[in-house]
Order: sequence, then structure tokens, then C-alpha cells
Amino acid sequence: MLKNISKYLTGDLLKILCDMGHGDELVIADANFPAETMGQRVIRCPGMDGSQFLEAILPLFPLDTYTEQPAVVMDLTDGDKAKGMPEPAVWDIYRKLLERAGERADFERMERYAFYERAKKACVVVQTGEERQYGNLLLVKGVV
Repeated sequence: MLKNISKYLTGDLLKILCDMGHGDELVIADANFPAETMGQRVIRCPGMDGSQFLEAILPLFPLDTYTEQPAVVMDLTDGDKAKGMPEPAVWDIYRKLLERAGERADFERMERYAFYERAKKACVVVQTGEERQYGNLLLVKGVV
């Protein structure tokens, strides 16, 4: 055990976060995300939801300040928009966590299949046990 580091962050995960460089991308994936077909490297963290994982990494993981939008969510599908689905509540939680950490709290919204294509190029996909719809969040790593 280490002091002041979340119990959610395993040694393997800490190594990956440390080895990531400026501009590398990390996907916090929900439980329904097709991680095995999308991720070059997949780490499973089924015992936590996406917001718990985000809160655990934010003290260690700087977001890119040179990228227009260093945080990206998968946008609602046209069908869900047509049904009048409101913005997912998990997005507001993500915004509050980012803001509390001193990071930009706005997101780029990316169409589902475009998000999948971008996720395929990410350094790591961390599949959480997040069950809330649209709980996927892509982060671009910055510099210390």
C-alpha cells in the first residue's frame, strides 16, 4: 500500500499512467463499452464506477492544456436525442470532478462510432463497472 494514492489504482495501472506521455489518450469506459475490440490495452476495474475512477486519477493525471478539448464524451445517439433523452447525469458528475481538480470542465461530444475509432488509438481503455448510460470519457494527458 502507498500513502495518499487511491486504493483503486493498482500497480499495473499506475505504471501505465506514469508511462503515458503528453498527448496520449486514456478511455474511462463503462461496463457496456466494447473494450476488447476497441482497446489496444485494456485494464479492468469492475469494482468501481467511472466517477470513482476519474476522482482517483485526477490528482495524478494532468489534462492537456494544448488540446482544444482534453475531455471527450460519447454523444447521445440520434435515436436517443429524438426520444428526448436528457443529458446523462454522469456527465455532470464528471464536470464537477474536473472542476474541483482545477481542470477544464467542458467536454467535446463525439458521435458514437467516431468515439470508437478514437478509442482504438488510445493508450489504454480502463473498463469500469459503470452502469449509467453514456458513462464513457476520453482524456488527453498533459504535462506536469
